[in-house]
Amino acid sequence: MSEQSDELAEVDPEEAASLIAGGAYLLDVREPDEWEAGHAPDAHHIPLGDLEARYQELPSDTTIVCVCRGGGRSARAAAALSTVGLSTINLAGGMRAWESSGLPVVAEDGTGTVI
Repeated sequence: MSEQSDELAEVDPEEAASLIAGGAYLLDVREPDEWEAGHAPDAHHIPLGDLEARYQELPSDTTIVCVCRGGGRSARAAAALSTVGLSTINLAGGMRAWESSGLPVVAEDGTGTVI
């Protein structure tokens, strides 16, 4: 994985799950309806549109794995957060790839799905 400053670091779902198990912070930047339909069990939710006002809520002492539905919004989030000094990685393929990899997706009422 390249760590060049002009290239956004990305991981696949299995690598992301391993990082999260090791203490990385999973940030889901999807819209509320997407989040409510289903999200990763350890995810924290801040919609992309709220991120500029709320990024101070994020930990500065660990890697932040950013995720959305397909990877585009989370790539923008990861890039923006890196400009304020946070260590970020984008989850390539987003929650669609996460779910396709057989990793868990939950909702408030039990098993979730990615929309």
